[in-house]
Amino acid sequence: TTESAASPLTGTQKVKLAKEGLEPLSEGTKTFNTVLVGTIKGFLDIIYSGRDFPRFYVLETVARVPYFSYMSVLHFYETIGLHRKANWIKVHYAEADNELHHLLTMEALGGGDSALDRSLAGGMAVAYYWLVVVIYLVNPRGAYHLSQLIEEHAFATYDKFLTANEEMLRGMEAPQVAVDYYTGGDLYMFDTFHTALDHPPRRPKIESLFDVFVNIRDDELEHKSTLKQLVDAGNICSASCTPSAACAVFADECEVSKKPTARGQGTSYTAGGGGA
Repeated sequence: TTESAASPLTGTQKVKLAKEGLEPLSEGTKTFNTVLVGTIKGFLDIIYSGRDFPRFYVLETVARVPYFSYMSVLHFYETIGLHRKANWIKVHYAEADNELHHLLTMEALGGGDSALDRSLAGGMAVAYYWLVVVIYLVNPRGAYHLSQLIEEHAFATYDKFLTANEEMLRGMEAPQVAVDYYTGGDLYMFDTFHTALDHPPRRPKIESLFDVFVNIRDDELEHKSTLKQLVDAGNICSASCTPSAACAVFADECEVSKKPTARGQGTSYTAGGGGA
């Protein structure tokens, strides 16, 4: 171990360090993912034209699914003793929790009132769950790239919606479930899924439905950035993980144990949660 006198590494530095030795994602994988996401987007564009809240309900129902798939496979690997990535599971759970609150918001806005919309969303979610499980077993970075494209689409969709409907949204009351999630006292889960963007902790202020959708849009950008880190670097580092430059930044779980030095000054860092 070494005493830490260095500042935490930026997201760019973490990615640069971890990229060494990684093979680029194949063009075939990128093409398959792009075509699949484009097909789903085109399908939703047609059947949900002019029906924004039901569209968002379906989008958020499906958006949660990959994180369930990742956690299922990671739990399986841990159970059979292949590896343990507790920090990955924690971040993916926080991401799923975030998407859940997006979904609860859409339900509060009436997006899931139609039985047909609920059936379509549920059917797509079940099929997508198993698809991602299979892809993740074969090619984890490919599975993360697929979700990255979906989060990019979600960000663009919400950004366009905000631009076109700002005046209307500013005049609408925010659902209480969104107010509680974004401004509640305990923001541990909210902070946990922020991993890749270098900025101070987000502390949203919710005054109208417009603010809710701004934060949902920005959440999607955070998810996209985490997924891009997993694709490019093949690893993840949660917001609570702030290793020094001397630390093995991308140890298997990117977990760091902080222990006081012998004189109680400074901090010693050990990659992977090991002892000093």
